[in-house]
Amino acid sequence: MGFMLIRILFVLTCAGMGYFLHPWGLAREQGLILGLAFSAGMIGTEVKLRRLTSKVLFGGILGVALGLVLALGFGAITRRMVITEETASFLQALYIVVLGYLGLVVGSKKGEWMTLEPVRGLWQESSGSRRFKILDTSVIIDGRILDICETGFIEGNLVVPQFVLKELQQIADSSDALKRNRGRRGLDILQSLQKHADTPVQISETDFPEVKEVDLKLIELAKQLSGQLVTNDFNLSKVAQLRGVPALNLNELANALKPVVLPGEAMAVYLIKEGKEAGQAVAYLDDGTMVVVDNSGHLIGETIDIVVTSVLQTTAGKMIFGKKPEDAQLPRKGQE
Repeated sequence: MGFMLIRILFVLTCAGMGYFLHPWGLAREQGLILGLAFSAGMIGTEVKLRRLTSKVLFGGILGVALGLVLALGFGAITRRMVITEETASFLQALYIVVLGYLGLVVGSKKGEWMTLEPVRGLWQESSGSRRFKILDTSVIIDGRILDICETGFIEGNLVVPQFVLKELQQIADSSDALKRNRGRRGLDILQSLQKHADTPVQISETDFPEVKEVDLKLIELAKQLSGQLVTNDFNLSKVAQLRGVPALNLNELANALKPVVLPGEAMAVYLIKEGKEAGQAVAYLDDGTMVVVDNSGHLIGETIDIVVTSVLQTTAGKMIFGKKPEDAQLPRKGQE
C-alpha cells in the first residue's frame, strides 16, 4: 500500500510539472502527456530494478562506472587528434553510449557471481579459492549433500540453476505419489541448505535456450563458471569429465568411505533373500554393501557368522563374498 501511494504521488508530481512548466515550448496538454509518459517509464524501470539481486545491481553500477571512465579517457585522446569539434563531440557521445551499455550488460551478468573472497583475503593470511559447485536434481533429492555441508567438507558456493528448480517443481507437482514426495523432499533440502551459513547457495538465472537437455545445460553452466558438477548420476559424471568438466559423484564418495574389509575377516550378517546362484543368500551391511554368502540359502531370515573370502569392487559399488566358517578354507600361517 505504501509503495502504491508513493507511485501515485510520483505520477501526479511528474504530470503537474509537465502541465505547469511545459518544457521546450510545448503546450500544457503536451507537457501533461510528457510527464505521464516519463513517470510510467520510471515506474517500469523501478519494478525491473526491484527484481534484481543486490549483486546484479551492484555489478551493473560498477560496470557502468567503469564504462564511463573509459569513455572519458577515449574522449580525451580523441580530442587531441586533428579532427573537427563536431566529430570529437559525436565520438565522445558514442563512447559514452557504447561503453556505458557494455559495462551495464557485462557488469550485471558477472555481478551474479561476485563474492567477498578477494576482500576477505586482504584480512586473512591465506584464503582458499572458493569454487562454484553446481548441483543437479538427483543430488538435491538424495539429500546427503546437506549432511556433507554440515560436516564442513564442502567449500565454495553451491549453485542451483533455475532450470533445475523448475524440474524439481515439476516432480513435486507430479500426479505420482512417489515422484511428488521426492520432489518435495528436494525442495525441503534446498531450504535447509540455504539456512546453512557456511555454504552459500546461489540461484542462477542463467539458461541455455538452444540446449534442450537439463544434463547438457548443467555441463555448459559448469564450463561457464569454471566450477564443479555435483551429482549422483554415473552417466552424467562421465559425460561431464569427457567434456572437461570436473564432476563430484556422491555415490563414489560414499563407496570410498566404506570400511575396508579384507579376506579372512569374520562378521555377522542377517540373510534376507536368495542369491542368483543356487544355495546363495544375500545380506546387506549398514552402509548398503551387498554380502553374498555361499551354501546358506536355507538360512534366510537368520543371523549367521561368516568369513570373508573375497571382495569385488564394481562401478556400482563394493560386493563382499563370504562363507560359513566351517565351509571357508582360510590360508594357514606362513602361507599368507
